[in-house]
Amino acid sequence: MSDAVIEIRNLSKIYRDFWGRKKVQAVKSLSMDVHRGEVFGLLGPNGSGKTTTLKMLLGLLFPTSGEMKILGRPAADVSKNERIGYLPEESYLYRFLNADETLDFYGRLFNMSAADRARRADELIEMVGLGRARRRQLKEYSKGMTRRIGLAQALINDPDLVLLDEPTSGLDPLGTREMKDLIKQLKSQGKTVVLCSHQLADVQDVCDRIAVLFQGELKVLGRVDELLEVRDETLIRSPSLSDAAIADVKAVLQKHNISAEFTRPTADLEQLFLRTVRESGERPGRRFSTAEIAASAQAAEN
Repeated sequence: MSDAVIEIRNLSKIYRDFWGRKKVQAVKSLSMDVHRGEVFGLLGPNGSGKTTTLKMLLGLLFPTSGEMKILGRPAADVSKNERIGYLPEESYLYRFLNADETLDFYGRLFNMSAADRARRADELIEMVGLGRARRRQLKEYSKGMTRRIGLAQALINDPDLVLLDEPTSGLDPLGTREMKDLIKQLKSQGKTVVLCSHQLADVQDVCDRIAVLFQGELKVLGRVDELLEVRDETLIRSPSLSDAAIADVKAVLQKHNISAEFTRPTADLEQLFLRTVRESGERPGRRFSTAEIAASAQAAEN
């Protein structure tokens, strides 16, 4: 049996004006598969057809031509949505409900029993880190908290397939890191995740494969590690070398007519930010020196 959770063949979508004239072709002859248990990134600039594709997968829009199968069923079969979780770019949540009430409401849409709704709500609220804010109304939530409760409602039915549209939109670096960790956690649970994002660094961190769309057409499809591999360079990592050791290495390389540049690596800015926030919480009121930051970066690298 095929392990494809999503199968798309020659998919096209044309938007027309009031008179039926062609206004714009949002998707053009798109064909691709998404495999079970992977995190798949759907990338492209604004207007490239990413959100249109997601909405057609959900049955919210109908294609002009082509075929789609999700979890072995046609995209137009709404019963398939019982096994799908969807987080839109803007979560449409009831502002005067709290986290428990929100998840209970969405659980009722799936005909879950009261006991199952309560159990699942407890699991998800802890999973997304909203335990201390579960009794607060959603109108008091920050952008990051709103995205987290939005993810929780998308998971209330324990879906096999999770569709995320700009999940890190508007989040600070700490919230972004937490969201990426949650996506990796979903993968470890065996779920398939399709992720649309403009944040390319986020996609690189969590996705196994990516597809790049431009003006509705598929331009690139493949594994992230293979697409980003620089084939004409070799990277050698080593503890700090003495001047004498560097001279010896250079002599060997020159013997083989190979030029090389010796530089010290730099830490990732995201990691620096996260370490600073974490250690500031442990030692409030203290300012960190450059030497302490460098030592922390070295420890994290090792």
